[in-house]
Amino acid sequence: MPASTIKTPRSRSLKGIAGVREPKLLFAKQLQKAPGLEAASTTPAPTPYPAAFRTRMADSAGNSVPGIHMAAEDPVLLLGRWLRQQGYHFVTTTPATHARVNARPGTGVAQSLQDVFGWSRPFSPALLPAPVLRWLEDGDVIESCNGLLRSKVRFSTLADSLFVHSAYPTADDDSVFFGPDSYRFAALIQRTLAQSRAKVDRIVDIGCGTGAGGIIAAQTLKHAAAKVILTDINAAALRYARVNAELAATLNTSFRQGDLFEVINEPVDVIVANPPYLLDPAARFYRHGGGELGSGLSTRIVLEGLPRLTAQGMLILYTGSPILEGRDLFWESIASAVQIPSLQFEYAELDPDVFGEELDTPGYSQVDRIAAVALVVYKIGPDLIIHSPADR
Repeated sequence: MPASTIKTPRSRSLKGIAGVREPKLLFAKQLQKAPGLEAASTTPAPTPYPAAFRTRMADSAGNSVPGIHMAAEDPVLLLGRWLRQQGYHFVTTTPATHARVNARPGTGVAQSLQDVFGWSRPFSPALLPAPVLRWLEDGDVIESCNGLLRSKVRFSTLADSLFVHSAYPTADDDSVFFGPDSYRFAALIQRTLAQSRAKVDRIVDIGCGTGAGGIIAAQTLKHAAAKVILTDINAAALRYARVNAELAATLNTSFRQGDLFEVINEPVDVIVANPPYLLDPAARFYRHGGGELGSGLSTRIVLEGLPRLTAQGMLILYTGSPILEGRDLFWESIASAVQIPSLQFEYAELDPDVFGEELDTPGYSQVDRIAAVALVVYKIGPDLIIHSPADR
């Protein structure tokens, strides 16, 4: 069915959720000595960790990522707490906008906290207090840059919480991305779950990256007893997700490393996902969606996720779809799976044209555009078995 003729007579409209209000960018407060910090957390965290920090850790039990778990706090968490106490605030732009802003005269060297931890500009050591420099070093998130220093992490504001992610540009194989898609994803989750009256015991964020989806879902539902499971194949993402869950005070959170649902054995009430949806020649975790023009992971999440939903469970997916000669290729890959009596669904374009620069690459030479789309599926009938299109 072409995207332009998709009908969802049983569903509510998704209008008005294309984005969230971007809070006003604040100037950095005058730097002060690091104030006192909260008591240490006992929530386990994933590997890997830098050698300087690993010496302060020991094995512990738990259902999170196998290996070494935290006996002391990640220095990146201490940094995030300090930034919050300084009133730090930053809204992340697209990479293209970021490049334009940083190319302006006078932006070569950081002058504020936003410059250091938002715009990823090199800075003089004298700009930051000694404890902050030590946290950056102990956390292995600082590097030299033409005689100056540069943070390898950024912090962005979303829904009054701080989220740590990789610095600009995100070039490494295990980079952890956060950007305008994250804000649209959060708005979709907030609008959808604000209308829900179903009891939620378990939330799973598949391919969590920074963990923003699961954290925002928990905040929106306000179910203190709900378990939040953050999963990702990228260990670096799980490290940052753990920090972000702590910064947001998200309770009952666990972390699992694996490919999509291979680490989920229990039924789930709410699945949220914002997977990579582009073709990336380097196959970087945060960017490469695989399959047909980048839709592979998104299709798998739908086909593998729906059978895991509890009665009245829901799946909330934010992704991108390549539009080829007017055909929505992602929709075509999942339409038959959601158009069955036991499900209700909503499907809509949130932005008709994202990552337009990708159309200049060979893989997208025939594509009209890439659209940001939202799929929300509600389970209303008995258990179901979903077969892949190849099995039909």
